[in-house]
Amino acid sequence: MDASSDHPLNDELLSDIQRLSFDYFLKEANPANGLIADRNTAGSPASIAAVGLALSSYPVGVARGFMTRAAAVERTLATLRFFRDAPQGLEPDAAGYKGFYYHFLDMKTGRRVWNCELSTVDTAFLLAGVLAAGAYFDADDESELEIRRLADVLYRRADWRWAQNGGATVTHGWRSGKGFLRYRWEGYDEALILYMLGLGSPTFPLPPESYAAWLSTYKWKKIYGRELVYAGPLFIHQFSHIWIDFRGIRDAFMRKHGSDYFENSRQATYLQRDYAIRNPKGFVGYDENCWGITASDGPGLKKLQLTIGGRRFFGYLARGVPFGPDDGTLSPWAAITSLPFAPEIVLPALRYFHEIDLHEGNPYGFTASFNPTIAVADGRACGWVSPDHVGINQGPIALMIENYRSDFLWRLMRRVPAITAGLQRAGFSGGWL
Repeated sequence: MDASSDHPLNDELLSDIQRLSFDYFLKEANPANGLIADRNTAGSPASIAAVGLALSSYPVGVARGFMTRAAAVERTLATLRFFRDAPQGLEPDAAGYKGFYYHFLDMKTGRRVWNCELSTVDTAFLLAGVLAAGAYFDADDESELEIRRLADVLYRRADWRWAQNGGATVTHGWRSGKGFLRYRWEGYDEALILYMLGLGSPTFPLPPESYAAWLSTYKWKKIYGRELVYAGPLFIHQFSHIWIDFRGIRDAFMRKHGSDYFENSRQATYLQRDYAIRNPKGFVGYDENCWGITASDGPGLKKLQLTIGGRRFFGYLARGVPFGPDDGTLSPWAAITSLPFAPEIVLPALRYFHEIDLHEGNPYGFTASFNPTIAVADGRACGWVSPDHVGINQGPIALMIENYRSDFLWRLMRRVPAITAGLQRAGFSGGWL
């Protein structure tokens, strides 16, 4: 698609924001092992989801001239070798177990930190990046052959059946010494990519009944006259779409409702704007060009609350539309990541974020989140701004801008046997399948 046709600023802005977002993966990294910091703050551990987004971004970086192919090969190899060799076992400081990895790892040692969980969905994001690397680096030289071999090894290692823990759906994760978490991937959420990779596994595949069990937990709603599978935070409608082109392909649930997941995300994107226009809680700044409510940092310190003038403000929280929670905190990255679904409303929002200087003093593009309802001493229109950038916010910006402009990652992932096998076993048909 040509991003420049309807407004002279669009193409320039998209190029600028994409480049700055991509830079996060070049600078907030340990080149020796490929690990990517969860946040651009001193002492931040690595996030395995951010690593998956980085691996997916390097091919885009090569295509756009942000890095050389040789540099991308070097960084990708370091990453894949690290995950191949990282200790898998029952030890509390191992990097993972059963082919899955802990959510957060020490940037230098690669060992588990913070007593965090072994995360099935974050491992899925990691493996999506691993498979993207294996698909992109297709040359016959030894380095690119090794990338393909390592990608296959890492994907085959994940034991999806173990992750079911005897149930139909997949558990959220596991902790050494404590066992499985009690939550499962049920209800429409960001786990669509997890189920595709699990179903597509050549070694320990999920049974089709697992996917059917997940579909049975969906909630179809009608809100503001729009019908969709509901989930409040915008990121849920975006993350799996980074890698899979859901346009025109349908599973049993979507066939029944005459929709597809791409159209569903389009409706969810419009719902965000509808809510901002209505602004039922009367927050400052919300309008047709200022929206984007998702999981994000907020003005309350970490998980604490802050009360100003009788209003409560939260720290990191999965905010959602229209049923909340909503405390006036908006996330530019969430709006921008919906670009492929609804460019006609995302591009004006992008220009508005540019106008209110959300990139001021930010090394990686727009601030991660802001809250205009909280007035600040310097009088900026955007009010409170998040001091941190987060890896899992930066990757979706760079990648979904590229999917909008060229379908790059979507076309790449269509060539991955695991993706097509997973989709077919889930009952998807039509479109490019």
